[in-house]
Amino acid sequence: MKRAAFLLLALAAAATGAQAMSIRELRTLEAGEKDGKAYASYYLVGVLEGLREGVEASQRNGQKPIFCIEGRRLEPSMARSLYQTELSRNADSYEADMPVQLVMAGALRNSYRCTR
Repeated sequence: MKRAAFLLLALAAAATGAQAMSIRELRTLEAGEKDGKAYASYYLVGVLEGLREGVEASQRNGQKPIFCIEGRRLEPSMARSLYQTELSRNADSYEADMPVQLVMAGALRNSYRCTR
């Protein structure tokens, strides 16, 4: 039931145009609650799926995508590892108050480069 409540809260926040969660806020969420790591994982999956949908919409409108899946594997379960790998590889590029979406977009851009 907690998961459903969290997802509902996340969807409501997204629908109202709530400000994106920062790297610091995600770390606080992970450390601060019993289910914090699970909630953070759900958030990362939502960010991944949102960016993926955004790229697909931009392609439908004739724009160049920031990343291309091109038949490669990209599953929701990969969200945390993509995020953490990007933070590790480019630690100097990100500050704690930057949005999680920025990190995930960088991860997808670096891991799923367009070849066409």
